[in-house]
Amino acid sequence: MGIDNPKELVRRGYDALSLRYDQAYGAETKYQSWIRELSGRIPAGGTVLDLGCGSGVPVARALSAAGHYVTGVDISDVQIRRARELVPQAEFIRADATAVDFAPASFNAVVSLYALIHIPLDEQLPLLRKIAGWLRPGGWFLGTTGYRAWTGVDEDWLGGGTAMWWSHSDAATNRAWITQAGLTVEEEEFVPEGEGGHALFWARRR
Repeated sequence: MGIDNPKELVRRGYDALSLRYDQAYGAETKYQSWIRELSGRIPAGGTVLDLGCGSGVPVARALSAAGHYVTGVDISDVQIRRARELVPQAEFIRADATAVDFAPASFNAVVSLYALIHIPLDEQLPLLRKIAGWLRPGGWFLGTTGYRAWTGVDEDWLGGGTAMWWSHSDAATNRAWITQAGLTVEEEEFVPEGEGGHALFWARRR
């Protein structure tokens, strides 16, 4: 079902389960240490792009509260509508992350947490190259990727009666792609989730 158009499956899934997703993953409290670390690494009043911003909580809200200027992009209409309500001080764009464009060197940081894993494999390196171009010299990319290679569907995602699709390569391939995109990986860690997990990368544009 829907695998001919996996992005549509992702969009519909988040449209249907936006609220359930935030509840299931503790939107109010997740990523706090990463967000604080990022805020400290970029200039005061810095510009941040949140690719796959979801409901705007917690990344856009926390970084906006810290005085940064945040632009969020998400494929889901419902997520973007909620983000505009929850984080009115940020700017949000309803779009496919692989289709948006920004001027070169527009951002001090680009954040993409648990979003690249919903993008077809052959579109991930081109997107990472665009991300590198959008960053200012010295700017940071903070992103999560797959840890083990897997592509597939959960037909009853979060027990909500809606399908969700993922596609990701392994950590070594993701590290290579980030490097090929023109970024330098500064830190990498394994983030456990259930019986598996994801890779977290801090990378910098030189």
